[in-house]
Amino acid sequence: MRGRLAGLRARLGSLARPRGPESLPVAFDRRRIYVLPTAFGAFFVALLAVMLLGALNYNNNPALLLALLLAGAGNTSLFAAHLQLSGLRVVAVDAEPVPAGAPLTLRVHLRADPARARRGLRLALGGAKTFASLVDGAGEARLALPTRQRGWLRPGRITISTTRPLGIARAWAYAWPAEPLLVYPRPEAEGPPLPQGAGDAPQARLHPAGDDVHHLRAYRRGDSRRAIAWKPSARRGALLVREYEQPQGADVVLDWSTLALAYEDRIRRLARWVDDAEREGRRYRLQLPRQAIGPGRGAVHRHACLRALALMPFAAEGGAGHG
Repeated sequence: MRGRLAGLRARLGSLARPRGPESLPVAFDRRRIYVLPTAFGAFFVALLAVMLLGALNYNNNPALLLALLLAGAGNTSLFAAHLQLSGLRVVAVDAEPVPAGAPLTLRVHLRADPARARRGLRLALGGAKTFASLVDGAGEARLALPTRQRGWLRPGRITISTTRPLGIARAWAYAWPAEPLLVYPRPEAEGPPLPQGAGDAPQARLHPAGDDVHHLRAYRRGDSRRAIAWKPSARRGALLVREYEQPQGADVVLDWSTLALAYEDRIRRLARWVDDAEREGRRYRLQLPRQAIGPGRGAVHRHACLRALALMPFAAEGGAGHG
């Protein structure tokens, strides 16, 4: 019975708007909003029916008046629930990439006319659920989505619903963003350290404890007294500090072809080495079968490398040819 109900629900859901992914922003109008009584609403309707029958049977005018007033309140709650979603806009859906296996935090940005209060909106996607309220016409909801593999993750259809103000009716609408979300490869848990630098000539960086004097600069609060150049400072009439050059080491080359590992294991090791190189402040170049990235370092370079690893074709799609 549960399987039949789930199948019926899925067939009915496939008829609801939208029937496929759509570009954002989207606005909810009367053609996209659906309203049905809740379980409490069904009990409320049954109770009203009994009250009306009893009032008519015994010709009890006060009871009839009460039943009609409650029916009017219930009918008004249907419109109020509909108006909570009418005019609501889903303007953007985004998320910061995470390694496969870690939960991805999906941010849903909502906008609406600030003249109408919209509180207690419920958002659901798969097994993830959260609530959002709009303040001054703007709000944001966050959903934690599980990730299983690297590459593009398509979030699917987001359900936005409300049972306000009385809980008698449930109004809901769907948003189905077409833009996929990126999931990085899961880094190797343990492995060898970074390979020795084999790229361009060693670079030099400024460091207060280096080897060769690079230049003199004005003293800044927190500089070591040992770095102060006293004689030039006396001639200048202001404190000057020596800055040195320290060799940073040759660029690290993370080369796909040098790894004697299985296809996915290569991707995981390279992802781990990218993170290790960033932690150590090393410049690195990622050498893949059909592209080379870098050398460089920093958040932008790291994202470019991990994105390239995440979007590598899977082994069944031609991994054997990448060895």
